[in-house]
Amino acid sequence: MEAILKAAGLKKYYGKGDSLVRALDGVDLEIERGKFTAIIGTSGSGKSTLLNMLGGLDTPSGGSVRIGNTLLAELNSEQAAVFRRKQIGFIFQNYNLVPVLNVWENIIFPISLDGRKADTEFVMQVVKLLGLEKKLDSLPNNLSGGQQQRVAIARALAGKPSIVLADEPTGNLDSKTGDDVVGLLKMTGREFRQTIVMITHNPEIARMADRIIRIEDGRIVPQ
Repeated sequence: MEAILKAAGLKKYYGKGDSLVRALDGVDLEIERGKFTAIIGTSGSGKSTLLNMLGGLDTPSGGSVRIGNTLLAELNSEQAAVFRRKQIGFIFQNYNLVPVLNVWENIIFPISLDGRKADTEFVMQVVKLLGLEKKLDSLPNNLSGGQQQRVAIARALAGKPSIVLADEPTGNLDSKTGDDVVGLLKMTGREFRQTIVMITHNPEIARMADRIIRIEDGRIVPQ
């Protein structure tokens, strides 16, 4: 299988001298196109830092990230922002929905930032798959946590990104809703042939993925 995402010698260091923190300490990683990969590790292991690097939200201290044929380090900040919006869908633990926008407006918000027109038929397909069709006019504060997370998933998928990066997407949900959300991610990934990378500290959630990568102390643990 072809690798859609490659990290080589990825490092992220904070501080210096005795207070140097190696959040990432030379990570080599390849993610196959169309696969659902879980990155698991304890709090402070470096998994969130790794996800931020893979998505171009933060700059590494060393090493490189390549998505498809694009080397992230070669993009300026404006090019990187446009690339992220078109190629990567982000799902955050805290949902990051805009409180004054209704569900539909939240879902298409990143597309409108680019001045693009949403593929309404495709977005409605995602909406129906996630069971949100009766909530499109609702504001986020009128939704349950599970419903807000579904909106966040729909927003991540709406722009047809090649990669979806999910940061502890079940962290604020009860176990039943969490399982449902991961099940939906798996289903949407298969349905729309998207590559999904999810970080979690929960081994049971991770076991639902096609592949599990473990990170500890900023390094990938050999399987």
